[in-house]
Amino acid sequence: MQRFVVADGSQISLSTFSPDYARRTLLISLISVGMGFTVLFPVLAPLGREIGLSEVQITFIIGASALMVFLASPIWGRLSDRWGRKRVLLIGLFGFAAGTLLFNSVLYAGMRGVLTGTLLFAALVAARMLHAAIMAASMPAANAYMADITTPENRTRGMGAAGAANNLGAILGPAIAGLAVISLLAPLWVMAVVALLNGLFVWRFLPEPPKTHPPEHSAPRKSPRMRYTDPRILPFVVVGVVMFSGMALVQQTMGFRFQDVLELNAADTAKAVGLAMMGSAVFALIAQGVVVQRLTLPPFTLLKLAMPLLILAFTLMALVESRLWLTVAMMIQGFGMGLAGPGFMAGASLAVSPQEQGAVAGVAGSCGPLGFAIGPLAGGALYQFGPTWPYAVAAGMYVLLFAGMFWIGRRITVYRESDT
Repeated sequence: MQRFVVADGSQISLSTFSPDYARRTLLISLISVGMGFTVLFPVLAPLGREIGLSEVQITFIIGASALMVFLASPIWGRLSDRWGRKRVLLIGLFGFAAGTLLFNSVLYAGMRGVLTGTLLFAALVAARMLHAAIMAASMPAANAYMADITTPENRTRGMGAAGAANNLGAILGPAIAGLAVISLLAPLWVMAVVALLNGLFVWRFLPEPPKTHPPEHSAPRKSPRMRYTDPRILPFVVVGVVMFSGMALVQQTMGFRFQDVLELNAADTAKAVGLAMMGSAVFALIAQGVVVQRLTLPPFTLLKLAMPLLILAFTLMALVESRLWLTVAMMIQGFGMGLAGPGFMAGASLAVSPQEQGAVAGVAGSCGPLGFAIGPLAGGALYQFGPTWPYAVAAGMYVLLFAGMFWIGRRITVYRESDT
């Protein structure tokens, strides 16, 4: 019986490893990860105003944490090649639970008046950045894991399934945010417990995927460093950074938009934005769980199909001022990003060799955080300048991106064994 080795040098029989079981276990875990990433957004804007923070300070907290994820993701991706996907994923999940507990404690101190002003703001930034640096391990390891257990032919479907699981969590996250009617911090305390349980679930049930090199080569090798300017993935880096920057301009200011246009209090704002985000996640789930799974389309084609939908969504956000139409705009945005996400991740994955999946997952996975480091800062400033400016600017960015994608598409390559 042929045996293989995992990143820590231990052996595993391929016949005992079930990709279907591993895939299902990973997808269940990603539901919880999606919850964690979305539960904060409906709550932070009204909660930040409650403790005396400005729009720029609130968006700076998100931007600073996203910058940490951007810096840490490539490192965690390479470490997953050396230490194993499961080990790095567990670091991210347990780190998420501990970091959420720390961030919530600082917020609680702010609500009680123990910390105020500049000291409170600095403590929130520091806590969130530390939180982000560790939780950044989750997604590169998860995406590399999915690449390990899928073939090039079904890689896009695999990434689509991962995105669908994440978006199912994104539906449940804002639902948990509804607990803000009890206390603005209640959703975040619940999420800390969910993240801890998710880490225990992965530790118990998720197997380490096998590597395809034989035991005599079992010594862990240093994972290759991948540059953002690597010509194989540069087109996807350009698309990803611009795409997620525009997305962040919108997502990080929608709490202000809902509260100001509809004249809501903090708890009602969290509820309204949470429901709109649930609608957005439902349509993203439909895109990734139905459209991407049933249509065999090249990754870059999915990206080109998504752009007009996103332009329409952001244009609506700039023009409409009713709860119904703002929610509709977010649903259209969700469907567009549901198409774009798997196309982006699968395209980058297919451009490099199997030995570089951790490295490329880290680089590609950091494009979103880089966009969310740039977008919130710009979004907060633009919103103070004019409430419709973030959405108009995002729509303009996507028009330029869509126009340039036909030129970028000609530079897309797909890895083949014969290339080595």
